[in-house]
Amino acid sequence: MEHYKFFQNSQCEYFPCHKTKDKDKFNCLFCYCPLYALGDKCGGNFRYTERGIKDCSECMIPHGEKGYEHVMSHMDKVMELGRK
Repeated sequence: MEHYKFFQNSQCEYFPCHKTKDKDKFNCLFCYCPLYALGDKCGGNFRYTERGIKDCSECMIPHGEKGYEHVMSHMDKVMELGRK
């Protein structure tokens, strides 16, 4: 197992911050998703509120078993935003 891909803080007052069937597999590594800034290009399950705010409360991608791979596969786009 590649342990750097998984972190869990079960003592966090918000744990788990999303509905999940299996708390033992809930990954807190990306507590704040680094893909938020990609808007509709993040690949996640999100919606925009009436006020235009991105709501990711239904997205489990960064917290799931393949979340690390998904986030890292989009980091080039995040870094490009940072260069602008």
